[in-house]
Amino acid sequence: MDPQMHPDAIFDEAKKKTWKQTILLCFQIVGVVYGQLSTTPLYVFGTIQSTAVSEEVVYELFSFIFWTLTIISLLKYAFIVLKADNDGEGGTFALYSLLCRHAKVGLLPCDRSTDEVMHCAERTSSNVKVVSRAQRAIENQKGCHYLLLFLALFGSCMTIGDAVLTPALSVLSASNGVQRSLSDMSHLFSSSEHSQELVSEALKRYVPVPCACVILVGLFMLQHYGTHRIGFMFAPIISVWLLFVGGVGVYNIFHWNKEIFYKISPVYMFKFVRDFNIKRWRLLGNIILCAAGSEAMFADLGHFSKKSIKITFICFIYPLLVLCYAGQVAYISKNLHVKDYNHLSESMPRHFKHVFILLSLFASAVGSQATITTSFSIINQCLALNCFPRVKVIHTSKKIYGQIYIPDVNWLLMILSLTVTVGFQDMVKIGNATGLAIISGMLVTTSLMSLIIALYWEKNLLVSACFLVGFGFFEATYLSASLLEFHKGAWYLVVLLVVIMTIMLSWHYGTMKKYEFDMQNKVSTEWLIDVCPNLGISRVPGIGFIYTDIVAGIPAFFSHFITNLPAFHQVLIFVSFKSLPVPCVPDSERYLIGRIGPKDYRIYRCIVRYGYYDHISDTDNFEEQIIRSIEEFISIEQNDIESMDSPHGRMIIVGNSLPADGNRDSESCIGPSSIINESQISPIDDSFEKASLPPPVKRKKVRFMLPANSPKMQASLKKELLELIDARESGSTYFLGQSHLMVRDGSSFLKRFLIMTYRLSEKNCREPPVALKIPHAALVEVGMVCTI
Repeated sequence: MDPQMHPDAIFDEAKKKTWKQTILLCFQIVGVVYGQLSTTPLYVFGTIQSTAVSEEVVYELFSFIFWTLTIISLLKYAFIVLKADNDGEGGTFALYSLLCRHAKVGLLPCDRSTDEVMHCAERTSSNVKVVSRAQRAIENQKGCHYLLLFLALFGSCMTIGDAVLTPALSVLSASNGVQRSLSDMSHLFSSSEHSQELVSEALKRYVPVPCACVILVGLFMLQHYGTHRIGFMFAPIISVWLLFVGGVGVYNIFHWNKEIFYKISPVYMFKFVRDFNIKRWRLLGNIILCAAGSEAMFADLGHFSKKSIKITFICFIYPLLVLCYAGQVAYISKNLHVKDYNHLSESMPRHFKHVFILLSLFASAVGSQATITTSFSIINQCLALNCFPRVKVIHTSKKIYGQIYIPDVNWLLMILSLTVTVGFQDMVKIGNATGLAIISGMLVTTSLMSLIIALYWEKNLLVSACFLVGFGFFEATYLSASLLEFHKGAWYLVVLLVVIMTIMLSWHYGTMKKYEFDMQNKVSTEWLIDVCPNLGISRVPGIGFIYTDIVAGIPAFFSHFITNLPAFHQVLIFVSFKSLPVPCVPDSERYLIGRIGPKDYRIYRCIVRYGYYDHISDTDNFEEQIIRSIEEFISIEQNDIESMDSPHGRMIIVGNSLPADGNRDSESCIGPSSIINESQISPIDDSFEKASLPPPVKRKKVRFMLPANSPKMQASLKKELLELIDARESGSTYFLGQSHLMVRDGSSFLKRFLIMTYRLSEKNCREPPVALKIPHAALVEVGMVCTI
């Protein structure tokens, strides 16, 4: 951009660039976020028992479809829920995270000052909010905290269940279309009616399920390419699909029933409710499938932007879906005598049926993408709040933080989807389970969103109550219908819910107990200063790196170690990792360095901040970076007058300015970007476990040298730097803590079961990332038994 341009021209150019990016995102969104919602016409009417429908009932169901898309998808999600993002992330856990941050309802100890320190943020009086009576009531009730956690986990389980069921349902529905198309051509294989029936039966038995399984395997194998590439691959397919079914819908409206749009009147919904009948009421459990994928609009927010999601739905998805459903209902209302009239393929004009079959196969595969990416986002948020076992998270975009791929979860979803497809082989049963998952997740979002309106947006309680009652009543109606089909497939979702919920609850419970143990048993820095001399502790040559999640105080495992083996290294460095939601953290802002105890103790604290695309090379180089930063800290502290009054307890953000050859004049160091008292820092959560360090390569020696003649360097500074260099030359040792949970005798069965499940999950999940990068010869693991 030309710097000589007029400011208005620069603004216009930036605005044009923003709109280009938005349009590009809108194109990608069609194939990722709206794939499931776009393919719902394949199975909404297809999962309905054809014998239970009359012309009047068809009109009533169409009224429900229109107002469900309008009220839930358009009004609730596109206009209201999308505004409640958590730093660009969406989903039930994003809502729960907002409540934890702003209403103090989290079960893990949490202090916002930690995150503010890590982001170099400063508190101001304008950030302090007046606590409302409702907020105080919820904060003081421990039962509310457990209820909110349960709701968040329940909603997440429903999302994962949807990711298992929807691929099976959409692909199987398209495969059934292929089978029906081949059955129609059975006369080409045999002239006798009996032979045609045998061929049709064979096709029905051997075509849909194998075809669906092949498509499912192909879909899940594409996930590693990432949202960006998949979006470009899938967007044209869904766009063509929507334009095709929308165009066919317009044709059917004019050809079969031009007055179909009069049937969207709420009067037809009232007639349906007035003529209450259990058999008819069950149909609503299938109709809710028309809104399947609405939750993805919010849950996939981390992959895209609010503006692009809203524009795409309002201008493209919503009108074409309404036209498609209107055309299908227009056809059904005049063809109730036709076999399989409720399947979308039957409403296609004769010359376009083969085109429809081909498009439906591609679209059904793509349609499952929304639920898969949603499950990735939800599980990633669960990991951040210690509610899911550690799994590998791969960020597939340098620009958008939320675009991720989780290999372990991807293959697990594939296996479960194949199991559902092969096990049920019935669209109606899978549709019943999917409908229950969808409406349950929507009810959780409505409940949490009502609290967000009251506690986070600080709206009147009447507004929150109106949101809860209005949307909640509408969704509860569908829930009652879905529960009536519990014995016809919906039971599978409950089994899946119990298994996933047990894993999540046990992991959260075990992590919380470990965290509480670490917090209760950590010792103060004064203990290291006052007690250690009385223990007769020896200082051995070298550097000891102590990896810990605690950023204030001394971790329990280290005090346990030196109490039983009274010796530690000449230089000690307590290292903690903090993941930030940015691609890269500049070297000048990466390290937060402080001192523990008097200068003579040579004990330092280092907090390493990194983005999701930062990579630290081998262990030696990482050590070199930390030691350079400590050298810089020592030099800054020596020249800082304030350090005379506060010899320890300060954290300084330093810039990594040491040349590659290891030589540096201590007078050339960069001044601190920020100085923070350690008293401001409080314990942080398990997000340090996200440190992304690549495998160690061949070890190399790194030698640090001081300038031979430096008249400006003070003797104490030179002495400390020389000791640091000598310790590095003597070698390094790495300390990791391992807490083993044990249950006291006489504990309840529930506690024993949760801890047993936690220990089983811990053995089979990934190790903490930092543990994978440390040379085994230099690793010391300190085990402690945590009895609860």
